[in-house]
Amino acid sequence: MTAYDLLFRHGFTHVDPETAHHLGASAIRAIGAAAPGVRTDPRLRTRALGREFPTPFGIAAGFDKDATMIAGLGALGFGHVEVGTITAHAQPGNERPRLFRLTDDRALVNRMGFNNRGAEAAAERIAAAREARSRPVIGVNIGKSRIVDADDAAGVEQDYLRSTRLLAPVADYLAVNVSSPNTPGLRGLQEQSRLEPLLAAIRGAAGDVPVLVKIAPDLDDEQVEGIAALAARVGLSGVIATNTTISREGLRSTADAVARAGAGGLSGPPVRSRSLAVLRLLRAALPEPLEVISVGGVETADDVRERLAAGAALVQGYTGFIYRGPGWARELNRGLLAPVS
Repeated sequence: MTAYDLLFRHGFTHVDPETAHHLGASAIRAIGAAAPGVRTDPRLRTRALGREFPTPFGIAAGFDKDATMIAGLGALGFGHVEVGTITAHAQPGNERPRLFRLTDDRALVNRMGFNNRGAEAAAERIAAAREARSRPVIGVNIGKSRIVDADDAAGVEQDYLRSTRLLAPVADYLAVNVSSPNTPGLRGLQEQSRLEPLLAAIRGAAGDVPVLVKIAPDLDDEQVEGIAALAARVGLSGVIATNTTISREGLRSTADAVARAGAGGLSGPPVRSRSLAVLRLLRAALPEPLEVISVGGVETADDVRERLAAGAALVQGYTGFIYRGPGWARELNRGLLAPVS
């Protein structure tokens, strides 16, 4: 058992998860100020989305919602940081408590609701982070503002376009989030008749910045293949698969623990199987050079290898950070360099 395991078991598990996250975020920002820069083995360098990544492993959206930890996360060994989800308008998100641990499953349930300080403020912070000599690749995940009615197609488009115009100039890539279960009506935007004009408009406004769409694991196979075809038609650079799930099947946690967590998106190992299946579907359906970023249930170097072998260009994690601690990314990077037995 590592020192972090002991700290997690006897310390963090007795602290509200969101409070623990904020404490960790302060430490990560301090690390970034003291030791900025990404230091990874050159053998891990990976080419994707038209640029070089220090390692194929990065941190998924949701961890650094307001783009305040970019330098620190890079110093911890993440090759890219996908900040956000960021909305055009600042918003507080859902009421607390809104983040829960299911420790028997090494999983999280969240219903955060896109809490962030808005696209204009984020653009300034990202622009400052880009000035670092050695930094992780910065992806920017954008979503719908809660004040915009999901059924107002024109309003939704303008909301996403405002974020695009503010954030594309400072992003290495844009991720369009239409798959969080925690914003009313958002997942309905995955319907092709609504998604295609939205993505086409964002793609046009983003200029030369790669644009990807992030999808849910709860889509059926036919819907996944349909989005792959749509991504190719509108000229996206790829798909991010997958977001959190609304399913609660196959959990080890007690029914009482699951009920206490309540509604929201489930992440961690329970998503692993479906996330991998969606990756394989996408890789078979997407024409080259469109790429897939795979996320969902990734915790070990073997998990990363499996995703890369299945056709992922890049791999992301989030929940594993909570259960493995600040040395997680470096541990995975070392594991990727180790001989496969």
